[in-house]
Amino acid sequence: MLGRRTARSHPSTSVRAPESDPVLDLLLTHARIHTLSADRPTASRLGVVGGRIVGVDEELGGDPPAARTVHCGGAVVVPGFGDAHNHMLWFGRSQGELDLTTCTSPDEVYRRVHRASRDLAADRWLIGHGFDHEVLGGALHHEDLDRASGGRRVWLKHRSGHEGVASTRVLRDAGILAEPGRTVPGGTVIRDPGDAPSGGLQEAAMRLATDLIPPATRAELAAALARASAIYASEGLTHVTECGIGGGLVGRSPFEAGAYQEALRSGGLTVRVTLMPAADTLRRLGDPVGERPEVALDLGLHSGFGNDHLKLGAVKMWLDGSMLGKSAAISEPGYDDGCGCGYLAADPEEMKTLLVDAHRSGWQIAAHAIGDRAVDLAVDTLATAQRVHPRPDARHRIEHAGLVRPDQIRAMAEVGAVPVPQPRFLHEFGDAMATAVGPDRVDWLYRHRSFLEAGMRVPGSSDRPVASGAPLLGIRSMVERLSAAGRAIGADERVDVATALRAYTVDAAWVDHEEQLRGRLTRGRLADFVVLDADPLAVASRDLDGIRVLATFVGGRCVYAGDAAPVDPDVAPLTSVR
Repeated sequence: MLGRRTARSHPSTSVRAPESDPVLDLLLTHARIHTLSADRPTASRLGVVGGRIVGVDEELGGDPPAARTVHCGGAVVVPGFGDAHNHMLWFGRSQGELDLTTCTSPDEVYRRVHRASRDLAADRWLIGHGFDHEVLGGALHHEDLDRASGGRRVWLKHRSGHEGVASTRVLRDAGILAEPGRTVPGGTVIRDPGDAPSGGLQEAAMRLATDLIPPATRAELAAALARASAIYASEGLTHVTECGIGGGLVGRSPFEAGAYQEALRSGGLTVRVTLMPAADTLRRLGDPVGERPEVALDLGLHSGFGNDHLKLGAVKMWLDGSMLGKSAAISEPGYDDGCGCGYLAADPEEMKTLLVDAHRSGWQIAAHAIGDRAVDLAVDTLATAQRVHPRPDARHRIEHAGLVRPDQIRAMAEVGAVPVPQPRFLHEFGDAMATAVGPDRVDWLYRHRSFLEAGMRVPGSSDRPVASGAPLLGIRSMVERLSAAGRAIGADERVDVATALRAYTVDAAWVDHEEQLRGRLTRGRLADFVVLDADPLAVASRDLDGIRVLATFVGGRCVYAGDAAPVDPDVAPLTSVR
């Protein structure tokens, strides 16, 4: 059974053993299957051998014996969801940190810091995450953190990941208090009204604090990945792309790729993962034929190395900052509060040169570009890369594409760019973003339909933990485009549920060059699928995120079964197919 009977559950769903030698490893029956294939859009049976789909309905013959048969009782089955842009390790590690995501005032932050500090040794760091100045209604200050923490080393991360605030001890260790006028290329040491360091560090300046934090061990990182993987599977995710390991703004350890290998070896990594190394992990290698040196990881590795469970994807470079922190590089007239137009992360020609060289060396490019000035740089970089070294179907990506002018849409399509926006941002921070960019530009935020109409494909993604990562939440936001306050943001950019579902399945596979492996439920593809208690194509949009994930299968193996329990004690529960 896939769940106890409720108003939305289904008839008894059971697993039975074969009566003769099995032909199939797994057989699903009595399901409402959306294959997302135009040739055969729906089915009721699906067979699996060796982790791959061998057919549906009559392709399976009459009644093939199977090692396991799952009677789905009319439950809905769709391809496993993919998240084309998330930070799995960051999310997994945050599960063991001080959670500030629900704080609504600076005083509430300080109270939580005080409680968390009481049993913490004086030499231990206190790490927290998820605060938002807009929600708090005021800034945090290092002196108040000292009072709350008893003078401990404290580092609190803004929910955007592009800013944080440190206690006095951390500022002193980083040399910031000894050099109060210190500047950091590509970053900002934030100052209080008295022009002294407030404790806030933005973009590249964050490294002044984070480089001091004791590194996690490979085992600790692997454990964090296992925690994240379990949550992902419970939401129907079967594949995610980890956007930036080993360096940049989010990478913190030289063992990060190895931690993924360890988590896979130990069984903790149940979802498939594509790893994006940060651009600063690359180095120039000699070229034996005397041409331009290749830019690669050690041993000359580039995009595509690995297998269908763990592989290298694009190389990630941050071209600008955050819309929430107003460090994203936008054009005039700037942000609403007169604090400027943001800034690029480094010298634009240096960033462009490295990415063009990475393109020459076989890398897929993932350029983080939120503001329209950064999008201009990304488009120019991709155009130059294809001009000097044509690579058809490279599927280079523009991560976020947060504020895109109408004139940029065609230019993006012409260079073959793949925009990777995060629709859930519109719900969780849309009101603040709309205020920041003003009424004349609000409809340019996190577009979707305009990209599709220009001939581009738009994979589904979340940027978790910056925003909630459940795919059904993202699908709802693609369809509704409503802020938390109920404001429609770029209503003309809405898409229907079928398009949104394709974004999180078919298009999420395509951007990773894996459209022949996953994204549809057809013969030969990986047996990655999700069992749902309702049909996303048949419910009202407001009910999309209320659909329950009953089970998640990766390679035909059940990696998540919710509250599955049999009505009849003689019927084996779904968890027995693990």
